[in-house]
Amino acid sequence: MPNRQRITVLLSAALLAARTLAGQQENSSDPKLVAAIDRQAAAAIELRHQIHENPELGNREVKTAALVADKLRALGLEVRTGIAHTGVVGILKGGRPGPVLAVRADMDALPVTEVTDLPFKSTARTTYMGQEVGVSHACGHDLHVAIQLGVASTLAAMRDRLPGTVVFIFQPAEEGVPPGERGGAELMVEEGVLRSPKVDAIFGLHVNGTMEPKGQVGRVNYEVGPAAAASRVWYATVTGKGSHGAYPHLGVDPIVTASQVVLGLQTIRSRNLSPTTPSVVTVGTFQAGERHNAIPPAVKLSGTIRSFSNQVQDTIERRMREVGQAYPVMLNDTVLTRRMAPSLQRAVGAANVIETQPEMRAEDFSFFAQEVPGFYFTVGAVKPGTTSGGHHTSGFRADDSAVPVGMRAMTIAILDYLAAPRR
Repeated sequence: MPNRQRITVLLSAALLAARTLAGQQENSSDPKLVAAIDRQAAAAIELRHQIHENPELGNREVKTAALVADKLRALGLEVRTGIAHTGVVGILKGGRPGPVLAVRADMDALPVTEVTDLPFKSTARTTYMGQEVGVSHACGHDLHVAIQLGVASTLAAMRDRLPGTVVFIFQPAEEGVPPGERGGAELMVEEGVLRSPKVDAIFGLHVNGTMEPKGQVGRVNYEVGPAAAASRVWYATVTGKGSHGAYPHLGVDPIVTASQVVLGLQTIRSRNLSPTTPSVVTVGTFQAGERHNAIPPAVKLSGTIRSFSNQVQDTIERRMREVGQAYPVMLNDTVLTRRMAPSLQRAVGAANVIETQPEMRAEDFSFFAQEVPGFYFTVGAVKPGTTSGGHHTSGFRADDSAVPVGMRAMTIAILDYLAAPRR
């Protein structure tokens, strides 16, 4: 089947799924607006495929950034590049006065080898922290970029009637940066992305690829207040003395010592914090040795600590020696979130919008939301009848039909925010 024909078939299925799940009788949005959004969905899905096939790790999103910048320029937006290394900003100025709203989409992929049946799956490989790895969009950032470009296209076509300004932020390195580098939302904030023009509020979304009901295409979820955990990445090296495996008494075995460290870290959660305090201490990597019959000279460990309190993070950190990248708790502004929830309901149907409890995921959208009121929600991405691996796994499989749903939810939320009376 030719690519263009395949896109058309996929789009038809996507829109049918979105409309069926939303329920037309519940969606009171302007039919002309919905039609305008849907007309942009085919191009957005095609962009999703292109980005998915060409993933790039954090601070390395050179081709993705170039694609985004080209699309924004073609829409007539003011475009700024090179922010926080590879970040891109597109500024859409409406024809009527109004507030300034920022919208964020993250662009980076993960060092994960994709194992799916998608016809556009990634086969990319690169070197990451000294190891050859596969690269894939195992968290759905390809959909985020595609959705945001679709929203930009929809709003650009109606800019003369737009009351205010929309700042489209395409962010690198949400998943973190290699040791010794800086990047992501924190650096974008430092470089003034919210200052010129001065942003009044910021929106963001994330696809949900879990097999839970809230991960189903057509569902939109949000939290009031804490929406994601504070997160800090830590790295540690346990140094010993190498020796032949037949003569362990001549060396100092760092593997045994590091194993004790791993076990000891678990007591921070169980013995240094209240049992009613949500928190996680995780060891994610344990790297040692090259031969079966040799005791290595050192072991490298890394992991993450997470909670819903920056104070709890500090307590855990005091119990650890080396801490790297940190994300604060991500807070959805309570007033803004309550104000925008009805917009989500109008976009996809009230029955499909659920207020949920925060999870232990981390999200550096939190750096933006510390500066201005933030509203962040998730969009289901698993098509009924299909399966998906978890986020950050090789089997993660977000469906194209999430694209038009995300476009509707974000576009209608943006328009409602801009049109609301100023307080």
